Amino acid sequence: MSRTVMLTGDTAKVAGQVAAELGIDEVHSDLLPGDKVEQVEALLNEKPQKAKLAFVGDGINDAPVLSRADIGIAMGAMGSDAAIEAADVVLMDDDPRQIAKAIRISRKCIGIVYQNIVFALAIKFACLALGAVGIANMWFAIFADVGVMVLAVLNAIRALRVHNL
Repeated sequence: MSRTVMLTGDTAKVAGQVAAELGIDEVHSDLLPGDKVEQVEALLNEKPQKAKLAFVGDGINDAPVLSRADIGIAMGAMGSDAAIEAADVVLMDDDPRQIAKAIRISRKCIGIVYQNIVFALAIKFACLALGAVGIANMWFAIFADVGVMVLAVLNAIRALRVHNL
């Protein structure tokens, strides 16, 4: 179960309008930086153990919460230096849709890393087995090692292509 919670220092009227337009599940308004930290602590205590809490902010008053959340995301184009320094991820665009794109890119990169690791280990063990029975020599192992590296780089290039929604 995931939900979107808005923590803002804005008035309740403005926060309510924005939340209604964006389809946000829960709104807490008129918050000071300390109040935001308390709200995040409560959310951290409520969430399941394996779930992650992400917080998106851009102002100096968001810095304590950005560092406390599991994943702090600063909107860098208009963000304060304190928010950028405290965040785990900095988006250099103030478009919130870029958060979804960043998540897609990270998931794709992790998948490619796992593919490259499994492929490299499989080739290494195959070369080791062939070398143990006398079929493979040193040149075969070098060629296989360089080939694995080239194929891993070519596979990693796929991370450059991430389609928008």
